[in-house]
Amino acid sequence: MTESILKQTYSQRAENHRNPAAKALLETIERKRSNLCVSVDVTKKADFLRIIDIVGPYICLVKTHVDIIEDFDFSVIENLKDLSVKHDFQIFEDRKFADIGNTVALQYASGVYKIASWSHITNAHPVPGPSVITGLLSVGLPLGRGLLLLSEMSTKGSLATGSYTEEAVRMARSNRDFVVGFIAQRRMDNIGVAEGASDEDFLILTPGVGMDVKGDSMGQQYRTPREVVLESGCDVIIVGRGIYGKGNGANPEAVREQAERYRAEGWKAYEERIGSKQ
Repeated sequence: MTESILKQTYSQRAENHRNPAAKALLETIERKRSNLCVSVDVTKKADFLRIIDIVGPYICLVKTHVDIIEDFDFSVIENLKDLSVKHDFQIFEDRKFADIGNTVALQYASGVYKIASWSHITNAHPVPGPSVITGLLSVGLPLGRGLLLLSEMSTKGSLATGSYTEEAVRMARSNRDFVVGFIAQRRMDNIGVAEGASDEDFLILTPGVGMDVKGDSMGQQYRTPREVVLESGCDVIIVGRGIYGKGNGANPEAVREQAERYRAEGWKAYEERIGSKQ
């Protein structure tokens, strides 16, 4: 990736993105002065919507796993869409599609969740090859949606390394109108190109961000917002339990405080990266 991309503001980068979902996310980040995405992984719809309503003012994006909500009905989606308008954030369903093109197209458009109808961004594993993109693109591109590829993961022992990551980048380059970026731990732009030759601008959304612990009992590994945004050049920090865990979920003020804490740290790291205060 060229140095100039690292120094550009989110709004400057939005001007160069042709995908509506990528453009909207970058504009939201700039408008709200937040590069924070909150991952809301709870199993009851009341808790799901309550947490999102609390963190909404502090985030650019909410990451969902709607298939873990035990009492799901489509009113959850209608309420989620209302909250996205109320608090001005984008929606990312963390579906991690990983099947042949025809199957993922059906999973994306149909079934209980009808993901493409409401989620601005979703993601996929590159494991099936380019057909996974082709299938999702056939549904999402006409709707102005965007796709992220999982080129790296934040869990200990992840197999998403080396040639796997390189192939994910190659697949993305062949589908720039729909693939807007990666779930990754670092910039992907210079992989597979001559040094300094790339002027690409793929969005990098990074999970495994935490300021109080270094990991959990299930292999998750955490880095600070500064390490992720400033040192690794990533664009959006994804935080979950660090904001509403440890009993905070029942305490709205504690959740607000943590959300603002992560928002402020993520934005401070970004300002230091571009070399100016906005």
